[in-house]
Amino acid sequence: MLFKKRSWKALTLASALTVALAACGGGEEAETDEVSEPNENGGTSEPAAEEETYSWDIVTEEYPGDVQYEYAVEFAELLKEKSDGRIDMTVFEYGTLGGSVDQIEQLQQGMIEFAVVSPGFTGGMVTAGQVFALQFLLPDDLAVTQEILNTSEALNTHLSELYEAESILPLAYWTEGAMQWTGDRELRTPADFEGFKIRTQESPLIMRSYEAYGADPTPMDWGELYTSLDRGTVEGQENPIFFIEGASFHEVQDHLTVSNHNNYVAMTTVNPTFYHELPEDIRAIVDETVAEMQERVFELQTELNDGALERIAEDTENPTAVIELTEEEREAFREKALEVREYFRNDVVDEKGREILELLEEEIAALQE
Repeated sequence: MLFKKRSWKALTLASALTVALAACGGGEEAETDEVSEPNENGGTSEPAAEEETYSWDIVTEEYPGDVQYEYAVEFAELLKEKSDGRIDMTVFEYGTLGGSVDQIEQLQQGMIEFAVVSPGFTGGMVTAGQVFALQFLLPDDLAVTQEILNTSEALNTHLSELYEAESILPLAYWTEGAMQWTGDRELRTPADFEGFKIRTQESPLIMRSYEAYGADPTPMDWGELYTSLDRGTVEGQENPIFFIEGASFHEVQDHLTVSNHNNYVAMTTVNPTFYHELPEDIRAIVDETVAEMQERVFELQTELNDGALERIAEDTENPTAVIELTEEEREAFREKALEVREYFRNDVVDEKGREILELLEEEIAALQE
């Protein structure tokens, strides 16, 4: 089920520990009771200094079994292995430290060290970050999209600089899979969206994209979504398939439209002050681990999305009509999405944002060739 019981006593303790660790800069000097040993000349030798150990936190926007959470678990395990046990990272699922906006604020303030962040929740803060909300921009081929996210100068240099100015430093961008629609009706054409109440992230550009289809977009934290779909407060939503199945949205929606209209992009982020103050060798371990996780997270999202689609299709207790759009049907949406892209270029972002979009378009075109 979507909502899980948690021990709020444990949560309070975990939060208190998080703040305490952040106040200490994330590192702890290892204590020792060793005493000086006599040397061969009758004097004493100081014991070898123990290496510093680190206790860090990473928060995600998802639950165990979802891409972000499983990514964070493997990220933490790999950090521990590469550091010979010196780095111990605690993984927090969505909700244990508040909602998505709360988690971002805690990262900015240094209360937590790392966070997996969806750019859609930061669109009002970093306007250029709304580039990920542009439908039909990234390649249909997920492997090509991941290559763009790995190598793009527009994203990894220029966009990251804008985020760092807001105390959010992206270390990597990666896809959680293609976005699909669910609804209480069949969604095949823009006309099907006329007056359709669709839940969106808190992103003005995502809302604009659905207004272009004639829909009635409603921004909402995803923690409220299952109940809102069940009650008809909203009539549909968009997410990768693994998330639709994991959050049980298919239980309260009759149709799943495989539209592949966008990619759900996530960022591995760190508080920049904390990151830049790390010892060089520890920072190198972080960078190396982040780079190694790029291939693994692509495999992970593929496994989870493929498995979720199969389970939804076979769920006889909650029958869901699975509709796969043809290229002709997708083209009707693409045309309206191009209008929104021009709006983004001319009316939403400043010159820096336009440069990021245009460089990204060039990078996509070059890689697709």
